[in-house]
Amino acid sequence: MPTGVALRDAREQLFNAAERVLLRDGPHALTSRAVTTEAGCAKGVLHRHFTDFDAFLADLVLDRIARLDSRAAALRDAAGTGTVTGNLAHALTDLFESVAVAVVGLITSRDELRARLRRSTPTGIPVLTEAAAMIAAYLTAERELGRITADADVDTLAPTLIGAGHLIFADRKGVPPEPGAVQKVVTTVMAGVVREPRP
Repeated sequence: MPTGVALRDAREQLFNAAERVLLRDGPHALTSRAVTTEAGCAKGVLHRHFTDFDAFLADLVLDRIARLDSRAAALRDAAGTGTVTGNLAHALTDLFESVAVAVVGLITSRDELRARLRRSTPTGIPVLTEAAAMIAAYLTAERELGRITADADVDTLAPTLIGAGHLIFADRKGVPPEPGAVQKVVTTVMAGVVREPRP
């Protein structure tokens, strides 16, 4: 392995390599050697940018959490358009078809990583907690527009949708669920609080 090859934006290349290993081989295969081999660089490159491998993994998770901001903004902007259940089904599919399911598996399988992430996400499971906040913000906007009932408990509905969505996408090696399955879950969870769109 060449050691003198400079990587442009080494952190992002290492993060992308880690994602590929994680998605292809699962959390237990994610080692510093696997990441640097996948990135095509010397192992020392990772250690020049991060104090240790758990610091690398924590930064990877935090980077992927930060990427939820654009998804959250797009979902909030969708309030008042389309249908509430359609917007939610799309948001859950977009979230869980990404690396989010694999990252949750990584977090739950590494004690030291969870301990480091507790500093920024003291409760809940990182990624899922932020995703629930994204859904809650959207539901709040829809409630203000009158497209869901005024008494809708968005702080219960949001984590319920995230949990149900995670469960149907959680089989990493399996075939993704049919779009109709996601829509059915959303429709069931939201039954009783969604109002018909106003003409």
